[in-house]
Amino acid sequence: MTRTPSANPEPFGALLGHGPGNVPIYSSDYKSVDKQAMPDRRSFKNYVNGVFMGMKWQCVELARRWLYMNRGYVFDDIAMAYDIFNLRHVTVVEDGRSLPLYSFRNGAKRPPEPGALIIWNEGGDFPMTGHVAVVTEVTDTAVRIIEQNVEHVRWKEETSWSRELPLHRTDDGGYVVNCTFSEGIILGWVIQTDDPTHAEVLVDPDPALFNLSCREADLSPETWLDVSSPAQAAFVKYMDGHRLATRDEDLNRYYVMSETARKEVKRATNELHAMFMRATDYVLDNPEVLEKFGLPEGLLPRIRQSWQNRRTHNITGRFDFAMTDQGLKVYEYNADSASCYMECGLVQGEWARAHGVDEGRDAGGRLGESLIKAWTETHVEDVLHILQDDDPEEDYHALYMKSMVEEAGVRCKIITGLAGLGWDADGWVTDPDGERISWVWKTWAWETALDQLRDEAVDEVAFLASHSQAELRDHPPRLIDILLRPEVMVFEPLWTLITSNKAILPVLWALFPNHPYLLESHFELTDNLTTGGYVVKPIVGRCGGNISLIGKDDNLLLETGGQFADRDQIYQALFKLPDIDGLRVQVCSFSVDGRDAGVCVRCDPSLVIRSDSDLLALRIVEDEAFLEKV
Repeated sequence: MTRTPSANPEPFGALLGHGPGNVPIYSSDYKSVDKQAMPDRRSFKNYVNGVFMGMKWQCVELARRWLYMNRGYVFDDIAMAYDIFNLRHVTVVEDGRSLPLYSFRNGAKRPPEPGALIIWNEGGDFPMTGHVAVVTEVTDTAVRIIEQNVEHVRWKEETSWSRELPLHRTDDGGYVVNCTFSEGIILGWVIQTDDPTHAEVLVDPDPALFNLSCREADLSPETWLDVSSPAQAAFVKYMDGHRLATRDEDLNRYYVMSETARKEVKRATNELHAMFMRATDYVLDNPEVLEKFGLPEGLLPRIRQSWQNRRTHNITGRFDFAMTDQGLKVYEYNADSASCYMECGLVQGEWARAHGVDEGRDAGGRLGESLIKAWTETHVEDVLHILQDDDPEEDYHALYMKSMVEEAGVRCKIITGLAGLGWDADGWVTDPDGERISWVWKTWAWETALDQLRDEAVDEVAFLASHSQAELRDHPPRLIDILLRPEVMVFEPLWTLITSNKAILPVLWALFPNHPYLLESHFELTDNLTTGGYVVKPIVGRCGGNISLIGKDDNLLLETGGQFADRDQIYQALFKLPDIDGLRVQVCSFSVDGRDAGVCVRCDPSLVIRSDSDLLALRIVEDEAFLEKV
């Protein structure tokens, strides 16, 4: 979160002032970061006495650091600052005890107090992440706070706080704190206290709100997509007509999700992205864990460099969930070369309009806008080449992404396969028009390039060491000659090899045991998994290949074939996709630039979603309307 830059900002890391307990507050003017002093992501991590506080110098980092230095406890890791409002405990660092944490909605009858955390919602002056500040003083008319990552200016000598917020009483005795920014939305405050009087009463939502509902629309027109659009024409060709479903009996089916369930998917997407990033960092810091990912030894330094230099450079990924009234559980994170963008962001909305389905809202309506924004912020400096395989599904996938890239003002070209590519005098791969390929978005998976290294018995260390040198090549360009050239900027970055690998699932379970969104996962089969049923997955796999589902009585429920039988495996607790009117339904949410951007459902008569499983339209409706028709 960063507001409009201050008129005269202090450089990144400059001391702005001191809060109570002599806690320093620093400037987080990222535009002024000294890249020599802070060359990689690790240099932005801040620890106090070995305890991780957060990333320098974010608002959350200050809140955690102030509580630790003054109170001796910290709150759990959160994805967004506004998530602090939903936390229910803090942890005493010295002995691991949990202390209660209560939230008070803005307007509550218990006022904020020194040491409380003021929480801003996402939106307005604090888009996407929200904001948190520490209360230092409370008067009859004002609340004084310390904060980071807002105004990067040094405090006046006579002040001991960052900002003063107006406070007033309501007729019924409530306390309302107003933000001094016109669009700042204050949720309320959280206080570590044993007294829950006037705190938010958390009522668990009706479990029925998490059961998707299947509905049917009237017969549709035979044509409803715009075939003058290259992407839509390619989709019609792939589907052999204007249709979402491959089975005729599903042509008029669509699914409905409640607003409460959609909010939970959004929260899970944002929180899980942050968790997967922490797990990726942990893997790269621990060689004995990294070894379990089965990656070429010679490539590991490049993966680490990619993580250090391009931590924030991923465009998008897709989470796959099972959602029932028993909970929301993530299967995996497709952070590298995910699919279904176009179906989610465009086709399901067009289907609903054509079929007269106007209840609720389009579940993927924000995805296109989010992609355009993400591409705008990449600052691609030349033509972006989209590399795709010669595959009809990848045709519309690539064309849709090309339209998003061009909407962002970036020139874009699609390359199908590798035929027609050449070399220039400096050893760069060129496209059929002779343009150098230096910026790439790909539908190829990184594992495809690694398979090429393995299949051709390439000496990885020698190849990677010499690959950036200018020399004439005596062979046609290969995929590895593009993707593994250090100077080529590839989206998604090389580090997504870690995040997308199923070996990260046991790592997540070890780092966040019993987390409500996770399924128990291990590198070995445990008695607990055997008792409850489990799934065997290859650490590298795509499209539901080579998966075995084992029930409670050790009976084989389902086994899929594929090309990954020779890969190492992990074991994950069995949590079946719900059967909704004869179809197993998986919820897929898209993360763009690390934040929730759209959701869709994929359906199949079997327990495993495969590459040919359908994506049917999804609508988001208000809770009351949802329950009325269940």
